[in-house]
Amino acid sequence: MRDALCASEPGIGLVIQWVILAFLALSAWLVLRTGRISLGQQAYFGLGAYVAALITVTGQGTLPWALVGAMLCAGGVAGSVGWLVRHLSGLEYAMATLTLAELFRLGLSGMEWRVQRPDGQWVGPEGTQGFRQIRWLFEQQFSQQAYLALAGGLLLVALIALLQVERTRLGLAMQTVGLDPTLAQAQGVNVHRVRMWTQGVAGALAGLAGGLYAHQVTYVEPAIFDVMLGVHAVGYAMVGGLATPLGPLLGSGFDLGLLEATRLFEGWRMVIFGGLIALFLRWRPRGLLDEAALHRFTLLIHPRKRHDRTTLA
Repeated sequence: MRDALCASEPGIGLVIQWVILAFLALSAWLVLRTGRISLGQQAYFGLGAYVAALITVTGQGTLPWALVGAMLCAGGVAGSVGWLVRHLSGLEYAMATLTLAELFRLGLSGMEWRVQRPDGQWVGPEGTQGFRQIRWLFEQQFSQQAYLALAGGLLLVALIALLQVERTRLGLAMQTVGLDPTLAQAQGVNVHRVRMWTQGVAGALAGLAGGLYAHQVTYVEPAIFDVMLGVHAVGYAMVGGLATPLGPLLGSGFDLGLLEATRLFEGWRMVIFGGLIALFLRWRPRGLLDEAALHRFTLLIHPRKRHDRTTLA
């Protein structure tokens, strides 16, 4: 995945890759906020990639409609899965999501639907051979810079929306469910509904990431959507921090910007990143941007709040 994204223009390709993985990390982060670990967000990433490609390649649709279709389809499937596994928690939930994701990947491996375009060319998914010739960006002469602006703009909109949700009753309910679902249920919060809604939105974000990815690399195959992609998404969220949506962006940027782009770690990136996750689970389980770090950062930006707190004391 990384090599394909950086093939055209290394600098721009790396930034687009970060944006795409940031969407996937945000998807895993949303599920983590409700107290669960999903190892299957790669399934919705793959679903979004295939749906978006089908719309633009076989359906001759536009990219905006393809991305909307990817989000709706992936979000709907994710919400349905959330309802099916609503009574599971902990390791059982994580393994259930992983199993369903692998079953979905095997399903894509057997998917064959070829159609003939007006120019006589046969296009569509070919099972294990993947989905080729997703060339909407080239056909529309869409530059890499413009694609980066589109992807970055969508990420900014998603961040603003998530930050606004954090200030609402729904955001408070998500946080309460994540910290103590039993207490949340006792306080009148519908835990299952909150988790299903969160899983649906998380799936939509992963589907959007998949749609962006498919059109960037022009080729996708089921082998791309393996378990390691889901593990990395969770790792980005856990390293970056669970207190704010900015955490997953920090985690994915750390991995790509430091470990991937620095030759010093060549050949050891996976080992170092895995070791960091183990260390964070032991000594900083809520990541770099946890609640305490976020509070200190807020006081640094707004020193008046510190003065008011001191005055009250």
